[in-house]
Amino acid sequence: MNLWKIAWRSIQHRTVSSALTAFSMALGVALVVAVLVIYQILDHSFKRSSQGYDLIVGAARGGPLELVLSTVYYLQSPRGTIPYEVYEDLHSGRFAGEVETAIPVCIGGFYAGFPAVATVPEMFETFRYFGDRPYEFESGTNFAADQLWQAVIGATVARRTGLRVGDRFKIAHTTSGQGTHEHAEEYEITGVLKPTGTPVDRVLFINIRGFWEQHRHDRPMKAENATAADALAGDAKAGADENPEHHDGDDDRALTAVLVKRDWTNSARAMELPRLIMQELPAVQTVVPSEEVAKLFEGLLGNIQSVLLIFAVMVVVTAGIGLMVSIYNSMAERQLEIAIMRALGAKRSTVMLVVLLESILLSLGGGAIGVLLGHGLIGAFSGTIFEQTGIRISALSAQPIELVLIPGLIALASLVGYMPALIAYRTDVAKALAHGG
Repeated sequence: MNLWKIAWRSIQHRTVSSALTAFSMALGVALVVAVLVIYQILDHSFKRSSQGYDLIVGAARGGPLELVLSTVYYLQSPRGTIPYEVYEDLHSGRFAGEVETAIPVCIGGFYAGFPAVATVPEMFETFRYFGDRPYEFESGTNFAADQLWQAVIGATVARRTGLRVGDRFKIAHTTSGQGTHEHAEEYEITGVLKPTGTPVDRVLFINIRGFWEQHRHDRPMKAENATAADALAGDAKAGADENPEHHDGDDDRALTAVLVKRDWTNSARAMELPRLIMQELPAVQTVVPSEEVAKLFEGLLGNIQSVLLIFAVMVVVTAGIGLMVSIYNSMAERQLEIAIMRALGAKRSTVMLVVLLESILLSLGGGAIGVLLGHGLIGAFSGTIFEQTGIRISALSAQPIELVLIPGLIALASLVGYMPALIAYRTDVAKALAHGG
């Protein structure tokens, strides 16, 4: 009879203990699979969230990571602003030769807990995400540059708030007294973006010209609340300025950052651009988002993955030890079975190999169940993950690294099955037959 069949029959004779052993192995493998798949998907989404631009120019105040967190992930308030002239220098001025696309952004305000980002419609027309995917609209269209009070919203915002094309909303911002102030102006939604699996899904994008205009409207309100001394100081400053209207306009058009896609036709100049900008514009900083994201990912999520993988491997090893104990304990009951095999002509090495094959079958069987269980859990929680993060995953999101599990499980099964196999190898045929008889 085929040795694999003999090993399988032996497993069938111990159905309950074999099933429990295989299930414990399956749990460990399922955890390993879940950690590997979710980590790889997060790595893919996290590191490529800034696709479409390869340089951020922002205020020198704060560090590079703070600039990335505020402009790429919208996770915190920006630290300072830069003058509009910086955008002009990048778009059509002294740095235009090294720039393919420059998009200004102003980050400030929120609606229903989601950040509001002021920008220009070209952001969704020229930038791509995840390499070469264009932004598409689930419904409606992009806002128009000359329509101040228009906006588009991300897929998660639409799903959570119920906002649709044609609806209007007002943005608010936190005041210095930690209260909130809601602006009077309403933005009309012209389009809802399709899900992208990036931070864009969680943002309301408004026309940057409307954003500037609403802050101009806020100035008279602030002036009314000013003290008489403040008012007199303001009048004195205005009288000293030859062109106050132009000066105010420049202040109103302050930017949080400029998202830049460099022109790589001349790669040497493109590489040199960040240094040139900081050299000529000392009040700004330049950040390559991919570098900062990689540091953040490896420093934070990389350590988390290592801890989870160590834990998962420990579960698998524990299951392996349980497999060894299960087969080892069965050796006393199988002495007669082994002796009969030997009496019928089976070699010691054959008997030993049968036990090893039994260990491998249990390990691979549990591993296969674990892979299915792991992907099943990923599929079951994919909706929740997408709802909370905007990242799309499915039960079929397999990773090539999972193939390492096959030789790994075979090696583990051979290792833990060696001791029981050695006992089978050393079985005294005469003594076992006499005791069985």
